[in-house]
Amino acid sequence: MAAIKSRTSSFSRNVSTVSKTNVPGLKHGPNGTTFLSSGIADLDKILGGGFSLGSLVMIMEDPEAPHHMLLLRNFMSQGLVHKQPLLYASPAKEPRGFLGTLPNPVTSRDEKSRERDAEQEKNLRIAWQYKKYFGEQNQESQKDEKAAEYCNDFDLRKPLDRQTLSGQNISCVSLQESSDLATLHDHCSKLLAQFPRHEGEIISAGRISIQSLCAPQCDYSDKEWHLLRFIRSLKSLLRYSNAVAVVTFPPSLLSPTVLKRWQHLADTLLSVKAVPDEDKELAKLLTGYQDMLGLLNVHKVARFNTQVLHHSDCTISSCFISWESSLSRKLVSYCQNWMMPLYLFCFFIFFHLIFLSFHAEM
Repeated sequence: MAAIKSRTSSFSRNVSTVSKTNVPGLKHGPNGTTFLSSGIADLDKILGGGFSLGSLVMIMEDPEAPHHMLLLRNFMSQGLVHKQPLLYASPAKEPRGFLGTLPNPVTSRDEKSRERDAEQEKNLRIAWQYKKYFGEQNQESQKDEKAAEYCNDFDLRKPLDRQTLSGQNISCVSLQESSDLATLHDHCSKLLAQFPRHEGEIISAGRISIQSLCAPQCDYSDKEWHLLRFIRSLKSLLRYSNAVAVVTFPPSLLSPTVLKRWQHLADTLLSVKAVPDEDKELAKLLTGYQDMLGLLNVHKVARFNTQVLHHSDCTISSCFISWESSLSRKLVSYCQNWMMPLYLFCFFIFFHLIFLSFHAEM
């Protein structure tokens, strides 16, 4: 009796071509995209998983409060925890001093309990072969769980350990050293050249953090078209590399036309604003108003390899410090989709016009 052959469709998915990465700090998303953590778990959820590799993230600063530095610090600390190369550019004369202000990861209760269990196991008298086996098994499980951790919680009170900073691939550039953007562009291109994008498995990823790009301390702060050219070139370099660049800038120093161009070039656009001290209407709207520092507004979310727009249920998130959780920075999202009232208003106008045209014909 002839064996029955299984019919395979020409549209069957080739599982062997699907890349699976075990790189710490990276995870696969829909449509073949790979995400990199922002260092804030709630922000990753709002953005659909984190920052997409090859994307340009721009944050509009608030002149009244430096809340954008919290986002920048968490982004940099998360990369150093995952041992990802980092390029940091700042208008300060000594930008390396900023590394001492990066927050340290919070030790979870599970890790503390494991440390206590490890100390108790040392006092136990077990046969050497079993003790050796259990010790190796526990070490492997701890390594796997640490590698699988995508986003950490950070404590703003404790700076990053020197052990984490030592041996890292960190480059610091002062924006005051050069009269033009050629030096910064060279440093960015050198870092991005280390992570070319291929169809194979992703080995590692890089991070670029640029603080206050158009700061008045720089000589080229008034050269808006040179800055625009640099952003456009940086975005094109990111498209062919496995890296993410986060750029903060004060929008008040740019002209309205150039500001619109900057916002258009950004793949992910965020803005941070300070919360007024005594706003009764806002206090009624948001819970935990006294602990809040500012509001995070998501203007634009990067969408690669798809034609479907991303409509998030949350357009505004409150950024606050929780005193009960070791001053770890968190985000609390409020479902205030301003697009839904707009859709309902257009729906009402549409049927109102149909009703008027029907009565006109009568």
